[in-house]
Amino acid sequence: MIHEILPVGPLQCNCSVIGDEASRKAIVIDPGDDVADVLAIVQKHNLKVQQIIITHAHIDHVGGAKKLQAATGAAVLLNQNDYALLKMLDMQAAWLGMAPVGKVEIDESVGQADKIRVGSLSADVLHTPGHTEGSVVYLYDRRCLFTGDSLAWNFETEDLEAFRRYCWWSWSEQRQSLKQLLNYRFEWVFAGHGGSRYVPSFEMHARLEALLERMAIDLNARLNLVFAIL
Repeated sequence: MIHEILPVGPLQCNCSVIGDEASRKAIVIDPGDDVADVLAIVQKHNLKVQQIIITHAHIDHVGGAKKLQAATGAAVLLNQNDYALLKMLDMQAAWLGMAPVGKVEIDESVGQADKIRVGSLSADVLHTPGHTEGSVVYLYDRRCLFTGDSLAWNFETEDLEAFRRYCWWSWSEQRQSLKQLLNYRFEWVFAGHGGSRYVPSFEMHARLEALLERMAIDLNARLNLVFAIL
């Protein structure tokens, strides 16, 4: 498998270019910006982009999809629960002081249990509402988990993290979404921001259980605070 990661745009979203070495077919995950640089990687490996897949409809992840589609003819895939958020891209741009990106057309919705296939490569789509309602993660080869902003590695604590302060839709839903990952094996976390991390799958499972426990404690504390106020 060919895999290169390029941090793009002012928020340095991690854009992944993934290619099949035999067929030279490729996908691009979260081309938020800097499309010329993304295309340079594609051309370096002599790849043909088949699909542009988006983990969620925040502008730092989807902002370059229109330009990349125009350059490659690839289909753009996004979970339909984020379509409303996608219509707000120009508003998101204004909030962040970024240039408007225009309307991004989605060719296909992806959801729970769908498969992404590129040449000999295959990935499972897991719907993980929480950060946004339509957030998804992509699990390749039962090893590599591309998580968008649903899950990350915190290099300060050296542990899995979900970053509540960046949860835009539902923290309780995000916990439920991450809980389903206990049913899968993975040893690499490729997050939407920051570095990637390898941990053996058995240890990753234990760290995910610990994260879910921390999230449950946080949710209970907030619920108790609400009851105290009432």
